[in-house]
Amino acid sequence: MVNVTEDKVQRIGAVLCDPERPLKERFRALFTLKNIGGPVAIKCIEKAFLDSSALLKHEVAYCLGQMQDPVANKILVTVLRDKQQEAIVRHEAAEALGAIASEESTEILQEYSQDPTIEVKETCELALERLAFLQDEKNPKIEQNPYGSVDPAPPLPTAAVEDLHRTLLDPNVSLFQRYRAMFTLRNMHTKESVLALCDGLKHGSALFKHEVAFVLGQLQDVASVPALKECLCDTSENEMVRHECAEALGAIATGECYQVLYEYLTDEKRVVKESCEIALDMCEYENSPEFQYANTLLLQEA
Repeated sequence: MVNVTEDKVQRIGAVLCDPERPLKERFRALFTLKNIGGPVAIKCIEKAFLDSSALLKHEVAYCLGQMQDPVANKILVTVLRDKQQEAIVRHEAAEALGAIASEESTEILQEYSQDPTIEVKETCELALERLAFLQDEKNPKIEQNPYGSVDPAPPLPTAAVEDLHRTLLDPNVSLFQRYRAMFTLRNMHTKESVLALCDGLKHGSALFKHEVAFVLGQLQDVASVPALKECLCDTSENEMVRHECAEALGAIATGECYQVLYEYLTDEKRVVKESCEIALDMCEYENSPEFQYANTLLLQEA
């Protein structure tokens, strides 16, 4: 937890919850609160669930999960139970409960593993398997991955890319095991593993494909741009998947990425439109002199 005065935390929270502020500023405020941590920051983050933007609320739930503070459990349970919240938000609340991994969350996750909304149902099933994995003392401790994220499933032991690729795309394998193959391929980060992940954008449920897009964004590899671009441009694809493809393109931040994001800045799906807005801001940041300078310093210190 970062040591910041309560008054300053409240001011940052006010930016997050102000619908008159540009969305990119509100996102920055959210991630600042995430990094500060603690009960006051969590209380400020909670207020954003009243917003009309599903994208912002989804990111709010994601940040609460990444903070891994059990104080957020009650908030996330309320969001998961709220059928008025969009599927993308309820799914993220369930995933966040799995990330925090409190034993007390088992009952609610079991209840909503029968939810009629498939994205919520599958997320609760994954979260339950993650909890079971962590509670089984025979399993190895989950090490922090190179991307610093708390993932919905631990990686598998290292294997050949072709074997992991086969597991990733096999509909007869449990979703948890397919996720494990996905994160193993991500951690390998070779051109072969990136292209294997790209194949995942054409297989499985919306939840599965959205997670594939998320890890491709973490990798920031230009080899994935054609697949991400094709998926974003497919207006028949689930908006959850397209939104995540947009954000992945924003992280990769090439000229081609910028062009396609700008094209879909007026998409009829609000979550896609707003994702392109945030992604374009990411593009600008990734290509800014400040970012390049920071990267140079990091390389010099490495």
